[in-house]
This record gives sequence, C-alpha cells and structure tokens, in this order.
Amino acid sequence: MSRRLQTTEVQRQLADMERQLAALEGGGWVMLVDGKPLTVGGHSKDPDAAWGRARRGWAKGYKLHAVYHGGSMPPAWEVAPLNEAEPEVAARLILSIKGGGGYLLGDKAYDSNPLHDAALAVGCQLVAQRKRPKAGLGHRRHSPGRLRSIELLRQEFGQKLYAFREQVERNFGWLTNHAAGLAPLPNWVRRAHRVRLWVPNQTDRSRYLRLPNFNALPASYCIMLLGEGGGGG
Repeated sequence: MSRRLQTTEVQRQLADMERQLAALEGGGWVMLVDGKPLTVGGHSKDPDAAWGRARRGWAKGYKLHAVYHGGSMPPAWEVAPLNEAEPEVAARLILSIKGGGGYLLGDKAYDSNPLHDAALAVGCQLVAQRKRPKAGLGHRRHSPGRLRSIELLRQEFGQKLYAFREQVERNFGWLTNHAAGLAPLPNWVRRAHRVRLWVPNQTDRSRYLRLPNFNALPASYCIMLLGEGGGGG
C-alpha cells in the first residue's frame, strides 16, 4: 500500500495488466453483474466508508461492483461506498466495456429502467428478475430492454440462461474463502484508495482457479436464441 502504488503511472500499468489478463480469458455473449460488500468494523474511523445494506442487514464499508464475462478476471469493476445504488454503478461499468452485445445477468437489485436503457445503448440485453414480480407495470414508461427481460424470464430459454448467474456467486465466494481476503477487509486496508489497491490483488489471485466457463453453452441454446429473435439488444 505504498505511495508509489498510488501514482498515475503505476495505476495505468495496473489497469493495462488487468485488461490484458481479462482479454486472455476471453469474452463471451453472457456477462454477469453483481456487488459484494467489503465491510469494516462499525466503530471504524474510516471517513470514506459508509453505512449501507449488506448480506445480513446493515453494515459499514464499501462495495465491490464487478462485471464478469466467463473467467475469474472481471473486465470492469469499481469500489464504491456501501450506500451507493447498484444500478447506478452498474451503468458506469457496462458503458466502459468495449464490444458490447450479448446478455448481462443480474439479480433483482438491477431491475432498473435507466440501467436497462444503458445496457441497450451498448447493444446489450440486461436480464434481471423483477423487484416486485406480482405487481403490475402501471402506466409509466418502461425501457424496451426491461420489457424484453420480463418476457425472456417467462420462457424456458430465459430461465436456463439466467441460471448461469450463479457463477458470479462462486467468483465472489472465492475472494472470501482464503486468508487476508475480502470478508471482511483486513485491518490495514482502510480508506478508499487502499481498498481499490487491495481488490485487484485478490481478483488477480482468483484467476488461477479452474472455474467453469458459462459462455460454453450448447449450440442448441444458440440456435434457440436465433430462432426466437433474442439477440442482445
């Protein structure tokens, strides 16, 4: 966590390394988005940490927001205070991903019309469960992407596609299942700039796991996709 690591040149080199590692693992037409709380103690003096909702109630800290596309190295990620809305951060992440296209899978926290619009802007179809599945849609405007997501999840293809979202839980799970990981943050990792330096260290290590590639879907799924006119976007 030295000062040299915070310099612009070192940060640029680290970002280049992450992009190259992500490129080695390859992209795909299925991406996953999720957030993982990075908590600190409730009495922590860290001025950058914020109170927000975590897995088991309220906590203080940060959240790692990441988009995965098939490997263990996320092509886009961001650390934000724990109280920042997931759809807002996700919109920034997907706009930073080059290439676009395909499907982006998220849980109900990402059921947001602005986020669906942001996904469509890069040629991507967001598929997220509805926050209130039993409620009607009302009379307000809904993103075409959100309406398409609702329709997809009613179909067998959409349900099988969405099942691959469990992969991101395994990716995040590995980051917490070893010493000095992310659950919670080590005592010496405080302030936003140190957290942003610590997270890549853990994601780089996760690359060496043999994780299944959820982009290796059977060809029959692709045929079904084309037959139903379900191209991303």
